[in-house]
Amino acid sequence: MRNLVMVAASVAALALVGPASAQSPIVIKFSHVVASNTPKGAAAEKFKELAEKYTDGKVKVEIYPNSTLYKDKEELEALQLGAVQMLAPSNSKFGPIGVREFEVFDLPYILPDLAALRKVTDGPLGAKLLKLLEPKGMTGLAYWDNGFKQMSANRKLVTPADYKGLKFRIQSSKVIEAQFRSLGAIPQVMAFGEVYQALQTGVVDGQENTWSNIYTQKMHEVQKYATVTNHGYIGYVVVTNKKFWDGLPADIRTQLEKAMKEATAFGNGQSAKENDDALEAIKKAGKTEIVTLTTEQDAAMRKAMEPVYKDVAARVGQPLIDEFIKETGGASH
Repeated sequence: MRNLVMVAASVAALALVGPASAQSPIVIKFSHVVASNTPKGAAAEKFKELAEKYTDGKVKVEIYPNSTLYKDKEELEALQLGAVQMLAPSNSKFGPIGVREFEVFDLPYILPDLAALRKVTDGPLGAKLLKLLEPKGMTGLAYWDNGFKQMSANRKLVTPADYKGLKFRIQSSKVIEAQFRSLGAIPQVMAFGEVYQALQTGVVDGQENTWSNIYTQKMHEVQKYATVTNHGYIGYVVVTNKKFWDGLPADIRTQLEKAMKEATAFGNGQSAKENDDALEAIKKAGKTEIVTLTTEQDAAMRKAMEPVYKDVAARVGQPLIDEFIKETGGASH
């Protein structure tokens, strides 16, 4: 925290430097916690390329992947303090700072497919959710996909009973916590960068993630089984420091918005392909048995997770859940 305060102070001091430095480029530090060769990593690189091109080098984007600058918990605080200008945290990360509505994305089976997801993110509901970030000193710029989550563990996961007593790493989300408790598992909040080692040493037994995250973090090397569940979705909200964004010259902001729009289309187009490629690579590696559920087994999993909706209704807001389900045609309860 002390470091962040010092960084923020130096950022503030830089902002006061006079016109002599007016020619130096505007620097956007973009920090994220995943590898560069993931959907988020690829979209960030594309944004850098386009932002620098469209502003004729007036903007310089510095990307810090793989938690090199900040870990999960620290990054939002760093953004609010102005130590970084851009992040793409997963939807779940906004709960701990008081914007719980984004946790609606974490509800199991609420998003049947990408078409349903687009209806939310590209429509009025998505715009309404982004507005909620402004009182926290952030401006929401875009929604980026990672993809649908699968379950992995060192025990074969076929029925809800198979989860009983297993310790699962989760990201900080009360909805995901409720999801694993509904299966009789023990959820443990842990930073993304620490998952591989925790699985390797047996600190946790399993985790949930997209194929591209499982593969690029080498989790498949320390997990005997992975079950195709598509039970949840991981997506990100690209956010910028509101003060920084509002303070940009209008023409530069317009070019950056254009770059972000194109980078979003590019990244979201990549995400399904990268997850398919990662699944193939995991199969090829031969260290993890991929389990596919029958229709009956899938139905049993859905039924087991139904109580989550009631558990978190007060937290996320029942009207929002209803609005989401109406839009997506997802799990109705």
